Amino acid sequence: MLTQVSITRIFERKKNYDLRRLLAGSEKILDRLLNLVESDPGFLLGAVRCLPLPASLRDALGTLLQKAITPNLVFSILVARSLLVTAVQERAVIEECRLEPTDLHLLLNLIGASSAFQAGEIWTPICLPRFNPDGYFYAYISYLDAECTVCLVLLSTDKESFYAVSDCKKRVEEAMRTQGSLQVLSGGLQSPSYGVGQVGVPDLRHFLYKPLDIPENYRQLPQFTSPELEGPYCSEEEQHRLFDLYHYLHSRIHSTSRPLRLIYHVAEKETLLAWVTSKFELYTCFSPLVTKAGAINVLTKLLRWIKKEEDRLFIRYPPKYSTTPNPGKSAKGGRPDGAENGFFAGL
Repeated sequence: MLTQVSITRIFERKKNYDLRRLLAGSEKILDRLLNLVESDPGFLLGAVRCLPLPASLRDALGTLLQKAITPNLVFSILVARSLLVTAVQERAVIEECRLEPTDLHLLLNLIGASSAFQAGEIWTPICLPRFNPDGYFYAYISYLDAECTVCLVLLSTDKESFYAVSDCKKRVEEAMRTQGSLQVLSGGLQSPSYGVGQVGVPDLRHFLYKPLDIPENYRQLPQFTSPELEGPYCSEEEQHRLFDLYHYLHSRIHSTSRPLRLIYHVAEKETLLAWVTSKFELYTCFSPLVTKAGAINVLTKLLRWIKKEEDRLFIRYPPKYSTTPNPGKSAKGGRPDGAENGFFAGL
């Protein structure tokens, strides 16, 4: 199991050690991760994308996860095709820290890169470096549907709790089938996001929106929303070109030497506007002839639409649970890394 402590120990013993030995077998996972870094806005914004759902359904699913608990369970995460459905965190852990988007991206990339997770119930150690680079959890990973689109991830601090955690999964799956929510999720994945046309404003082609006015006491995952890419961004080449423009605007907004709060940028094939306030971070793409005044007028309408739809687009009030014994210290302190051969090699 690779953690910061184990890697540091290796190089203290042998400074010219070839780390590739420990990464053997993880090439597919690393390649997929590198591709996502270049194409997934979540890495750029430091946030996760939620599956748009009625608030009542998301709350009901969160309640199911709250009830299906066992001692030393720390996180319960429900995802559908790499989109977050809901996440429940142990109350004692929330007091110390929260699950970071980077850790969730790493976890979802691991699941998506290997077909081994589609074979059944998987129990594997995993390090979440932003949460604790020197420790690791035991991750229970299982798909809930035959199409392998809806996945439940349960993170525990107890190596011996596989059967107890597996029972939690069975309770969640049974309750979801009884409620019909599993069928709703699977059906909703036929069109997992939404089109920019639903906003109802002309000239708007695409946008990235990240809310920033989140009460600290909720300790929730930073989230963002964006519509499906449509014409003229249907080809991979055009999508990469658009994301390159977003990366450029992001670098200007977050420049260490001269940060900006508002950027109006006229590109060759489109016009873009980036705007960051204390409440949100927003990147928008328009047709090429939109003026600055016209773009700001569109933004006003877009922000009204997002406000109206925020309960469907985001997890606004993340659910929590309490298990015994208290997992806070053991989760943050982490388990000692007893193996130094990595766990990727077995996938």
